[in-house]
Amino acid sequence: MKRVLLTGAAGGVGTRLRQLLKPLYPELILSDLKAPADLRPDEPFIAADLADAAAVEAACEGVDGIVHLGGFSVEGPWETILNANIIGCYNLFEAARRQGVKRVIFASSNHVMGFHPRQHKIGIEAVPLPDTRYGLSKLFGEGLGSLYANKHGLGVLSIRIGNFGDKPIDERRLAIWLKPADLVQLIRIGLERPGLVYEVVYGMSDNKRAWWDNSHALDLGYRPEGQSEVFAAEALAAQKQLPADPIGDYFQGGSPFCSQEFSGDLDRLKK
Repeated sequence: MKRVLLTGAAGGVGTRLRQLLKPLYPELILSDLKAPADLRPDEPFIAADLADAAAVEAACEGVDGIVHLGGFSVEGPWETILNANIIGCYNLFEAARRQGVKRVIFASSNHVMGFHPRQHKIGIEAVPLPDTRYGLSKLFGEGLGSLYANKHGLGVLSIRIGNFGDKPIDERRLAIWLKPADLVQLIRIGLERPGLVYEVVYGMSDNKRAWWDNSHALDLGYRPEGQSEVFAAEALAAQKQLPADPIGDYFQGGSPFCSQEFSGDLDRLKK
């Protein structure tokens, strides 16, 4: 991979990845709606609205690989999710196909699986149970990745990102924490592993309390270095300060993703 495009470069995860990916991929190109405030002279930037197909295609021109973080990163109104995460994601994959891009790393989300109970350990073969319109849009993105990999020859890795950060800050994050260096490792697998067609992995570190079976990622060569249990005492102490949420605390998607707008029957779901 010589030229790699990073979408969503001005966001929280994108800002961190700018620093971590630049030494690995010197021809890293950044894209977002607006340029990051701290953009350096050695960081090429292309402004693009994902809902604008022509702008997205222009950003993909001459690119070998794409790390697609762009889109709306939390729950939102349908029109917002539709334009940023569904139409925008389609535009990204279609532009990649038209421009001959070799690899796409799709930043999916744990919220694709959010309505699985925490007591159940699940692998990539489990039925998706999205917890929000946002989670549903990420499931759509995974489907697009599969279509474009199998039908059009792109190599695609979908990473169901847990919680990206320097350390887990509560009990839920002890199960789903993803150390920044470990996300970089997964991205490198997606961009560089020979013969990759379409794969799905969970974006988590080596978490003792994990709800996910990430053995498939290990089969692909993933060796996470982060261990959430190191931060367990601090995270559990912080958890005691948070209000209880009977719905969010039961399901993997947590609060507010599972409990926001919830009008179902929790007892029925438990049965």
